[in-house]
Amino acid sequence: MGRYLLGQCIAMINLRNIEIGYAQHALTPPINGCFVAGSLTAVIGANGCGKSTLLKTLAGLQPTVAGQVIFAGGRAPQMAYLPQQTELDNHFPITVQDVAAMGCWPQSGLFGGINYQSRQRIQQALESVGMQNMARMPVGVLSGGQLQRVLFARLLVQQAPLILLDEPFTGIDNQTVEQLLKVIHQLHDEGRTIIAVLHDMAMVANDFPQALWLTPQEYCWQSSEQVLAQWHHTRSSPSALSSLISAEPQGAIS
Repeated sequence: MGRYLLGQCIAMINLRNIEIGYAQHALTPPINGCFVAGSLTAVIGANGCGKSTLLKTLAGLQPTVAGQVIFAGGRAPQMAYLPQQTELDNHFPITVQDVAAMGCWPQSGLFGGINYQSRQRIQQALESVGMQNMARMPVGVLSGGQLQRVLFARLLVQQAPLILLDEPFTGIDNQTVEQLLKVIHQLHDEGRTIIAVLHDMAMVANDFPQALWLTPQEYCWQSSEQVLAQWHHTRSSPSALSSLISAEPQGAIS
């Protein structure tokens, strides 16, 4: 593992004065900066400050209020977006294996067949999250942690270069969290760009080299160590965030 500096790496996503929100109501100030290809970034901030909206905007599900999202090469890459579990319907009558197999759709199409290599990839993905013995069970009987493991298996099968995770560990048991963190690091080691909305500051400090902290008035986009130091400082001095405002991330550590 090494250090990736902004000047030495490709910016996968550039944000140019973007304001995110709904119905022309901005939840953030204008944001400038970039997500470096192969970086691992946590998005943090209070509820309602635009974290989930940012991910939806990057995924193309929500337009910006202002500004531009510019992808390397001029077009959005293949991406895998995992919304919060409250937005998912797990009562649809499909099996664990069926959900994992959805990761093949970007290559095979909705009605395309699954070849031997894809079946092997599905099996390996389920093994990676410890769900291989439940492959034929309906997803409706799974616990929250089990369902999240299956959704991560789908991410592994999909092999997208950009992965967006919205609060992937909320309401999940500690054992599952540890297992899914291993999956995230596996994907990161393979060179994927990963952006995750998180609330656990200890996890941000230990597992996510870069952080973007959003507030309604300001933002801070640097190494997680710098951002968290400022986050702790502002608990006693709310105006202190302005001393660390960054127009661009200083780089990403992988």
